[in-house]
Amino acid sequence: MSFYVYLSGEIHTDWRDEIERGAKAAGLDIVFTAPVTDHDASDAAGDHLGRESDAFWRDHKSAKVNAIRTKTLIEQSDLVVVRFGDKYKQWNAAFDAGYCAALGKPYVTLHGEEIVHPLKEVDAAAMAWATSTEQVVEILRYVTEA
Repeated sequence: MSFYVYLSGEIHTDWRDEIERGAKAAGLDIVFTAPVTDHDASDAAGDHLGRESDAFWRDHKSAKVNAIRTKTLIEQSDLVVVRFGDKYKQWNAAFDAGYCAALGKPYVTLHGEEIVHPLKEVDAAAMAWATSTEQVVEILRYVTEA
């Protein structure tokens, strides 16, 4: 039986690859999914629906098209890992964590100690807070093999 894990959040580092490599090395039967991680493609997801003169409406269309994928994959997952990087504010990651909390979907946060305070509510609803991809892989190993 495969375990389905959605990898949400920060798109500027290779943290997803690290988790996938670690799970594969551990022999875990996990199917990983993720949002579109190509920033330009994500921003343009709704462009085929017509040009907008106002950036708000362009973003609105693209957010809705992106949400088709995000909502579907979060709902289908057994666990969500939400990564918050230190370089950018990831409002979308916070939204995904809130969506998981509303659904009762278990999630793990992955971030450094320097942003514990601004994420206190997000972390409070999480099943775990990890500071490294290795810790996430260990959680995955435990929940799939224990």
